[in-house]
Amino acid sequence: MHLLENDSVNGALYRTISAEQGTCRGISAAPISPMDHLDALEAQSIYILREAFARLKKLALLWSLGKDSNVMIWLARKAFFGRVPFPALHVDTGKKFPDMYRFRDHYSTEWDLDLRVEPCPPIDAVDPTLPPAARSAARKTEGLKLALAKHGFDGLIAGIRRDEEATRAKERVFSPRGLEGEWDVRDQPPDFWDQFNASPPPGAHLRIHPILHWTEADIWAYTRRENIPIIPLYLSNNGKRYRSLGDADITFPVVSDAATIDEILTELEQTKVPERSGRALDHETEDAFERLRVAGYL
Repeated sequence: MHLLENDSVNGALYRTISAEQGTCRGISAAPISPMDHLDALEAQSIYILREAFARLKKLALLWSLGKDSNVMIWLARKAFFGRVPFPALHVDTGKKFPDMYRFRDHYSTEWDLDLRVEPCPPIDAVDPTLPPAARSAARKTEGLKLALAKHGFDGLIAGIRRDEEATRAKERVFSPRGLEGEWDVRDQPPDFWDQFNASPPPGAHLRIHPILHWTEADIWAYTRRENIPIIPLYLSNNGKRYRSLGDADITFPVVSDAATIDEILTELEQTKVPERSGRALDHETEDAFERLRVAGYL
């Protein structure tokens, strides 16, 4: 799949601005049709991104290279008229699929991203009481802590969604983290009427979740509409494809014949298989994921 031509991007930007503002003052124009579902999702996410940029001093966008964070980068480019004005941070375990690294290297250049790649510590630095896959995933949490200490970010934009996993359903759009990056699920500020608490405690940071209200089907429908590039692993090959991408040693494909985005959307209307069924982490002890999340996992 290919990036949209500049005229198309500008047209999409105009649609977004028009949806927010209506017709331009002083210009006679035909009435603008009401926003559809994807337009409304896009407008809300762009509002969240602009709020974060306006209210925090030092932001970074966490780029995991998967479908969700690629949509998030696309939204950020729209929100800021073609260029992401803060770094794209990849906390790298060194164990992603080769296709993911090729995607990162190509599109970080094509999208003119300020890419920061920060390594994760070895497995020996991680809590040995965690189950094997959770312990491997926890390297990312420790790598993120090191990146925060190095760069001093007070806001991290993350591409999580409420429908993806039960613990993530408890998140807020602007979510405060403790001094060590920990998350207190019992102390989350309300997000009433799009009024967000954007004041992290001294030395701590906020996680901002612009696509928290999206679903997996929304992500794919928007990717299709916007012609956003995707990693080929998401498409069926020999009867299997990946629905969620992580480290190559703890992520596995699911049975699927969906070889196009249209076929993926049709499949999602029918399947009862969870999105993260290919993640080894989600098949370990019941509290493993929650322990990671409390400690600061994405």
